[in-house]
Amino acid sequence: MGKKIRVLVIDDSASVRQMLSAVLQADPEIEVIGAAPDPYVAAKRIQEEIPDVITLDVEMPRMDGITFLRKLMAQRPIPVVMCSSLTEEGSETLMQALEAGAVDVILKPKIGVADHLAESAARICQVVKAAAHARMLGRPRARTGSASGTQAKLTADAVLPPPITRAMARTTEAVVCIGASTGGTEALREMLMALPANAPGIVIVQHMPEKFTAAFARRLNGLCEVAVKEAEDGDPVLRGHVLIAPGDRHMLLERCGARYHVSIRNGPLVSRHRPSVDVLFRSAANSAGSNAIGVIMTGMGDDGARGMDELHQTGAFTVAQDEATSIVFGMPKEAIARGCVDRIVPLGQIAAEIMATDRKR
Repeated sequence: MGKKIRVLVIDDSASVRQMLSAVLQADPEIEVIGAAPDPYVAAKRIQEEIPDVITLDVEMPRMDGITFLRKLMAQRPIPVVMCSSLTEEGSETLMQALEAGAVDVILKPKIGVADHLAESAARICQVVKAAAHARMLGRPRARTGSASGTQAKLTADAVLPPPITRAMARTTEAVVCIGASTGGTEALREMLMALPANAPGIVIVQHMPEKFTAAFARRLNGLCEVAVKEAEDGDPVLRGHVLIAPGDRHMLLERCGARYHVSIRNGPLVSRHRPSVDVLFRSAANSAGSNAIGVIMTGMGDDGARGMDELHQTGAFTVAQDEATSIVFGMPKEAIARGCVDRIVPLGQIAAEIMATDRKR
C-alpha cells in the first residue's frame, strides 16, 4: 500500500471532530493528522505539516470557513472539502464555497443513526479520496491509488433491467444526458452558461448530497440562458430546459410516445452513488437510444462508464471531457477505456459539441 492520504479536520464541534476523525481513520488509505476547532489553530497545524486534504466546517468562531478557504486558496491551494449540516439556508453559502475553490461538500454524520452513518462513512471517505486527486492551481497532481474501499459495489441492475442493445429509431428531438462528480459543479456551470436558450433538453446527474441540488439549480438558473431546476418526479424533458437529479435520489429517463420525462426514485447506491450516472445512462439507453447524446465529465471513480457503454451500443452519440480540463480524470478515463466515447473534448468545447450534434439530426 502506498502512502496514506493525510487529512486535517477543522470543526468547532468536539463531537463532530471526534466522529469525523474516527470515520476517516477507519479507512486504511486515510490518516488524520490533526483536528482543529477553528481556522487559527488549523493555520498553525498547517505550518507544521501540510495535509493532502482539509475538511472544513462553514460556521465557526473567530473566522468562518468561507473566509479561511479564500485565504488558503490565495496563499497555498490545498484540496478542501466543506463539511456542513447542509440546511436549506446554508446550501447557498456552500455554493459560495465551491466558487471560492472547495472541491466538494459532505454532510456531517447524523449521530446515533447507524445505517445513515455507515452510508455517510462510505461517501465521506470517497469524497476525501477524490479530493486528494484533484488538480489545484500551483499544486502537482496528488498520488494515485485505490478509492474503492471495501463496500459492495452494485450496478444499475439493482434499479432497472439492462437495455435493449439494438439501436432505436430517431425522433425529431434529442435528449442530452450528462454525468459528473468531483469538480463537476463548476464545470457544469461553465458548460451550461455556453449553451443557447434553444439547446436540446438536458438531464444531469451530479454527485452531491440531498438539499444541495436545489440551491445548485437555482444558482445555474440565474446564470444561464437555459432554464435550470431540480428535477421532480414526472417533469417533462423540454428544449431549453435542464433537469438536475435531486441529491440522494436516482433519476431515470422515461419515454411516452415521442416525449420524455424523468422518474425520481429511491433505491440502493449504484456504483457507490445515489444519484448514479450509470442509472441515468442505462435508462436513457432503454428509453432514448440513438436519440440521446451522452456526456461524461470530471469525476472520481467509474460511475457512468458502464452506462455510457450501454448507451453507445444503442446508437447514442457520446462525449467525454478531456484530461487537461478535468479536475479529476476518473469517470471520463474509464469510459474512454471501454471504447464507447465518440469524441474527447476540452470543457470549453462540450457545449459546442452538443449543439453541433443536435443540428445534424
